[in-house]
Amino acid sequence: MTESEFLELAEATLDTIEAAVEATAADLEATRSGNVLTLELADGSKIVVNSQAPMRQIWVAAKSGGFHYERRGSEWRDTRDGSELFAALSKLVSAQGGEAVILRER
Repeated sequence: MTESEFLELAEATLDTIEAAVEATAADLEATRSGNVLTLELADGSKIVVNSQAPMRQIWVAAKSGGFHYERRGSEWRDTRDGSELFAALSKLVSAQGGEAVILRER
């Protein structure tokens, strides 16, 4: 994947995450600054999602740790355990925020 292909795909992914947050009824807010998307939960804690062009990865930072996702086929997969990005974000937001949240890729 070229850098320009990655940048286009990463931008679309961040847009999709932002739309998924807006579509949920959870007390969750998304703010975006360039390639950094910050999810703020009701308790004030944050989860940060950003693209890393040099590595061709999406990185997620949450209270439970940092996670790196690379493109495998048509999905972003964790480089350690292979979990899918949207499923993992749903679990991270649910665990950190204390309420069940499902973020769907549309």
